[in-house]
Amino acid sequence: MIRNTPSTTSGFPMLEELCIATSSHSFMTDSDLNNVLHGSPHLRVLDLRGGSRITATGLYALPCERLECLYWGLYFNSNTMVASKKGIHMLAHKWSGTLRELDLANQPFSEEDMEIAMGHLAHGAGVDLFRSLNLSGTKITSSALRLLISQSPALKYLNLSSCRYLPRGLKRVYHGQEDIQLLLDKLD
Repeated sequence: MIRNTPSTTSGFPMLEELCIATSSHSFMTDSDLNNVLHGSPHLRVLDLRGGSRITATGLYALPCERLECLYWGLYFNSNTMVASKKGIHMLAHKWSGTLRELDLANQPFSEEDMEIAMGHLAHGAGVDLFRSLNLSGTKITSSALRLLISQSPALKYLNLSSCRYLPRGLKRVYHGQEDIQLLLDKLD
């Protein structure tokens, strides 16, 4: 769908889920995504895995205010540049009241950006329902992780594999509240 003029169509007003995940290089840009979702305020699930040309700014501009699941991990080995290196804190703030699942695997956000984002999620109205987080290969720090885990009673899945900024022994996948509580005890 290409929109060359101001929107005269309503787009997909009833769309609740969109999956455009890829295991190879994606040509989808912020503009392309906006063209598809410009009229989709009820979107709940957005799967952009492999979307290396999508930015946090582009996602922030989307009309969906109640996103529950954002899958934006990068799962391919590529030497191409990743478009989004900052701004995850904006998305965490925007969707902190509704987000239930977040996948940021291998996204190159800075430690500071990740810390601010985890703070927004930890203090958001929806933290009691936040259940799944994939931070594999990110620059998450122990302090940012401690803040979010301590405030997320429903968190049942946490992937910290290949997180270089975490101490040895903590870089793995955690399943269940008991396993995650043991991690929290180690972080204190």
